Amino acid sequence: MMSTKTALAALALVASLVGPALAADITFVTEEYAPFNYSEGGEIKGIAVEQVRQIAEASGISYQMEIMPWARALMLAERQAGHCVFTTGHTPERHAKFRWVEPLLRDQMVMIKRKGSPIVATTLEQARAFRIGSQRGDIGFDVLKQLGFTDIDLASDIEITLGKLRSGRIDLMPTSVKTYDKLIADGQPIERAMLMDGQVYGIACNRSVPEETIRALQQALDALVTSGRQDAIFARYGLPPNTRTAQR
Repeated sequence: MMSTKTALAALALVASLVGPALAADITFVTEEYAPFNYSEGGEIKGIAVEQVRQIAEASGISYQMEIMPWARALMLAERQAGHCVFTTGHTPERHAKFRWVEPLLRDQMVMIKRKGSPIVATTLEQARAFRIGSQRGDIGFDVLKQLGFTDIDLASDIEITLGKLRSGRIDLMPTSVKTYDKLIADGQPIERAMLMDGQVYGIACNRSVPEETIRALQQALDALVTSGRQDAIFARYGLPPNTRTAQR
């Protein structure tokens, strides 16, 4: 029969071989926002989803992933322990509310309009004269507020906002350049009105998530970027390598 001392030594050996365990059961929450995160055939997919899965697994973190309206996802990550939300624009307003792992991407934003629309809005001042729509809690909404826009038609998700744009209920809506490219590839009847400023997007975690967990995720993401695997993920979704992403 193994002695207590021998048993403890054996357990210590196993622990040393497995490596340090991170006490982090994380729930990653996200929204329907292709090509970064979306559901298809009951599976959550996307450029950001693949990155989050890879870095969580590389970090040895147990996790689950859920998709829901953006405003709820953002609220859960801010208020609920053990929750992280992505793909989240890192704005000054959000900075202190979360622990951050980034960048999942860097991207410019674009103001879009219905294809064939006679609207001319090549500057922010011109855009203020038109009806603008966005989603509750979306980075586009936050950017509009920061730029002084006040009369914003809000919806719960991007598909509703797009429907309003197509039907003429709104004239303009902001989105990321990469989402715009995906919408064009999908045949959406939209076109660019104007380019806007760039944005860093990442994972925003509840402040209760341990610092060592954030550090492990960040190191795994850094390795994903520098190895070229992040660009390979973009390429698999039909988008060109995002070289700006690696410029931290």
